[in-house]
Amino acid sequence: MTIKGLIHHQKLRNYRRIIPTIVIIFCAALMIVLISLSQYKYARQLVEEELSHRAENEMTIKAIFVKSLLSSHEKMVRNYLWPIQHQIHNPEALYGILNRIVTTNNDVTSSFVAFVPGYYPDREFLFEPSASRLEDSIITLQVASDKHDYTQREFYHNAIENDSSCWCDPYTDKDASGENVTTYAVPYTDEAGKTAAAFGIDLSTKSIIDTLNTRHNFPSTFFLLLTEDGQLISQPDSSHTQQSDVAAVVKMINDSTYERESSSSGRSKIISFNDKEKGKGYAYYAFMKGQPHWQVVMVCYDKEVFSKLNRMSRNFLLLMLGAFSLLGFIIYRFNQYVTRLHESRLNKERTDSELHVAQTIQSEMLPHSDISRPDVDVSGKQVSALEVGGDLYDYFIRDEKLYFCIGDVSGKGVPSSLVMAVVHSLFRSLSQNETNPSYIMKAINESACEGNQTNMFVTLFVGVLDLPTGRLRYCNAGHDAPLLICNGVDLLPVKANLPVGLFDDFKYEMQQVQLMPDTTLLLYTDGLTEASDKEKHLFGLQRIIDAAQQCLEQGKTAPGVLMDALYEQATLFVNGAQQSDDLTMLALHYHRPDETLVLDKAINLNNDVHQVPELNDFVKSVTSELNLDSSLSSQLMLAVEEAVVNVMSYAYPIGTKGYVIVQAKATGQWLKFIIIDQGKAFDPTLKGEADTTLSAEERPIGGLGILLVKELMDSINYERNDGKNVLTLKKNYNNIQ
Repeated sequence: MTIKGLIHHQKLRNYRRIIPTIVIIFCAALMIVLISLSQYKYARQLVEEELSHRAENEMTIKAIFVKSLLSSHEKMVRNYLWPIQHQIHNPEALYGILNRIVTTNNDVTSSFVAFVPGYYPDREFLFEPSASRLEDSIITLQVASDKHDYTQREFYHNAIENDSSCWCDPYTDKDASGENVTTYAVPYTDEAGKTAAAFGIDLSTKSIIDTLNTRHNFPSTFFLLLTEDGQLISQPDSSHTQQSDVAAVVKMINDSTYERESSSSGRSKIISFNDKEKGKGYAYYAFMKGQPHWQVVMVCYDKEVFSKLNRMSRNFLLLMLGAFSLLGFIIYRFNQYVTRLHESRLNKERTDSELHVAQTIQSEMLPHSDISRPDVDVSGKQVSALEVGGDLYDYFIRDEKLYFCIGDVSGKGVPSSLVMAVVHSLFRSLSQNETNPSYIMKAINESACEGNQTNMFVTLFVGVLDLPTGRLRYCNAGHDAPLLICNGVDLLPVKANLPVGLFDDFKYEMQQVQLMPDTTLLLYTDGLTEASDKEKHLFGLQRIIDAAQQCLEQGKTAPGVLMDALYEQATLFVNGAQQSDDLTMLALHYHRPDETLVLDKAINLNNDVHQVPELNDFVKSVTSELNLDSSLSSQLMLAVEEAVVNVMSYAYPIGTKGYVIVQAKATGQWLKFIIIDQGKAFDPTLKGEADTTLSAEERPIGGLGILLVKELMDSINYERNDGKNVLTLKKNYNNIQ
């Protein structure tokens, strides 16, 4: 064979070796693309379902707020019914009552008493005394005339002829304020049992509009309120959305020819549409239950709802294509130049890279930043002996409680790091719904024992610190006792217990201690106590205590400073010896701040929901003393009412008498409502969410439950102290005003 033939034959061999590789890469890339498309389709369906649920929840909450607004004004009308009845024989005195109603209620544009024609023989046949808001003044006059025949109005027909009270569809009040209003009137019967008049108010729809536009899921999302027959009541301002968009949505809802579908729950309707500028959109709408039977509408757009999903899928696809392109190049080069030695080096590089990624992932699992608050400072420090280690620590604050843990997995390297990741994830997930550290430890132990064929175990310490009171509850599982640094340096009393991962039926015991202000708690792993020098001498517990005592005397008890000082002492002791174990420290400094109270008052109630009006008067007095606006006052009243009614309903069994103390304490920034009862142990923060789909008439008192309380307040904290339930609701009112 000639040289030319040999070269050609070698090229053919190279091509035969490369082509199968290219085919495999292409097929794998195609499979990845198909899988990605399938995942995208499935994820989009999930997002659509979640969007439907979220839209219904948002519309329900909006409906609840609108109902609450209307209900408060209904109660106000009924409260004024008795003064109106008392002055029925003195028509001139009615003007003063009507003036007071409009003066004390900013959302009310006018108030009126429309008498049955001819009720007063010595006055006009049509007699309607009223008080109306005109710019900054209140005008009182008799407004009935031939041009203003109130007997033809909807409110008069409902109150007098049907003997009922309900809200009328909004309209423009051309005779008085000129604003869009909705009227509510109740029938009045005089002493003789005769229907005498319709007494009511005109409520500006501006307050309803403000309620609907408090927040949005997405930047282009907006809410509308329509009457039962589809007339527009309220809409967002022009800076948020265009009038043409609003008109188009209203037209679609009222046009029966547009295709629409029911949501998965059947509680709302969905209309899909296409906008020239914003693309595909969705209009969700549903009728409010009860009266008024208005429609709440939520509009959102596809490009915002699925933007993150589309971006993630696109990036993932590009990443995979790039990865396969890179893989193809590597394989091509491998077929050309690789040798056994080169293959070994590549394997080592790949292993190092994976260890580096594992190290990055493990470090990302640890808290990214320290906690620094007026009541507590928390910081952690970890130095691994290898690329990945088996030590772990974590901390976070939920509901005014600091949850923290520190642990040490038996062994070293990748196996320990995997166990560490599992235990860390278990602590995070379990602590989201549990406050008892022994229960958290028990659940972690049961999970760690499942399929533990390698018999690896973890020494673990779990603590829960209640920040308002300083009470520390903790559970130890074979870990070193932490240092308690206050007036001196002592070991925190701990029961050893067994490490987690050994026996799934072991009973872990909780302990508790009261932390005094300016107390530091130092937790550490045996990587600190067993740090050894070149002669194998251990650093030991006593050196840790001595170093901590020195820091206490020098005033260096802040977590970061304390840990740096201990690590420096350990580093000087080992004097360059190779680190043999992971070294981890976690420190918290509790210094509950002394706050000057500007308000401190309380009310004692029986466990009787009929005392809720007294509670509301108490909350009103608190907000009035703090000069809070009416919107925030209403939110606080609703939150406190829901929390107290929950306590009355669940802390005391049916037929049991008891009490509920509500304390209000305020500083210049924070307002706290502390609810105390002596009933059975009951943590309302763990109570299931209420059925917010019910109307205000169907929902029992307190039915909104803890879901609404958490949304209205900045924080909610529960503690069981001395046989009493203590629930604290906290609101930063200074940032809102």
